[in-house]
Amino acid sequence: MQDRKKSERRRDIGVLLFPHFSNLCLANAVEPFRAVNNLSGTERYRWHFLSLDGGPVTSSSGLRVQADAALSRHEGGAYLFVMPSYHFRAADTPACARALRAARGRFDRIAGMDTGSWLLAAAGLLSGRRATIHWDEQVALAERFPDVEVSGDRVVHDGDILSCGGASTTFELVLDLIEAEHGAMMRLEVAALFLHGDLAGHGDRPPAALRPGQVPDAAMALMRARIEDPLSIGEIARQLGLSRRMLEQRCMDRYGIGPQQLYLATRLREARRLAEQTGLSVAEIAARCGYADASAMSRAFRREFGVSPRQLRQRRDARDQGRATAADARTETR
Repeated sequence: MQDRKKSERRRDIGVLLFPHFSNLCLANAVEPFRAVNNLSGTERYRWHFLSLDGGPVTSSSGLRVQADAALSRHEGGAYLFVMPSYHFRAADTPACARALRAARGRFDRIAGMDTGSWLLAAAGLLSGRRATIHWDEQVALAERFPDVEVSGDRVVHDGDILSCGGASTTFELVLDLIEAEHGAMMRLEVAALFLHGDLAGHGDRPPAALRPGQVPDAAMALMRARIEDPLSIGEIARQLGLSRRMLEQRCMDRYGIGPQQLYLATRLREARRLAEQTGLSVAEIAARCGYADASAMSRAFRREFGVSPRQLRQRRDARDQGRATAADARTETR
């Protein structure tokens, strides 16, 4: 019950932008949280775009973002994402260092994204800590800040200080945070929405090319490709060049459940997506998710989510109607 309460509370995020920030890094930082909000049907996360002075910030490709507030005026929250990307050395100023040191007490955790670790180090927040940065700057970071243990890892978690080495690794770091709050299945759902973890063309490579840590992702790719006509677990193992027992062990090591349960959860989450986002009948949804019997799918759906597909759709319709009514009310007051 405590874990459920933890996952249901709203988490506030500050995204600190600097001139020439990366659009891709920004999208990878917030879109996964938006997906969690959509999947859960409630606002699990809220984020604000910040700048040091509260003014607008323009990205490296010309996207202009109006900050919601200055960093000093934000009350704090779960995470502060520091995102300078390009021209980060120009942002390395005494004022920036002071603002970051002051913000540390207001946020539970601070993450240096892309080149953000440089500014965290300049503020003295990485002394004696382990961190990573974009690979182009790893040597420079180590030379400029010898008290920082610079890692070549893509993502580093060091207590309340997090870091990652670029735009794609920002997505990986955020998935880690989502998994810690909501479990491995939510991570898988969010990753699947963005096709993250699909090992394109893995079937054309010799099985030995799959590292042990890639096996669960490769299995998931096969499962997602065969939702309507499910493969047997033995066939999935065969296609990956593994024994069934080895596949089960790899999935247990990574997700805490076996491939059969993982496959079932994947099919049911596709059923939930179809119930929420389409007008398909329950029978049609069942067929598309590999069930010959709609009643069997509905029972499994209720066990997994606590509601039937029809009840979920009724909730969606009521929510959409409420939003429409609120929008009409706002229009009438103008």
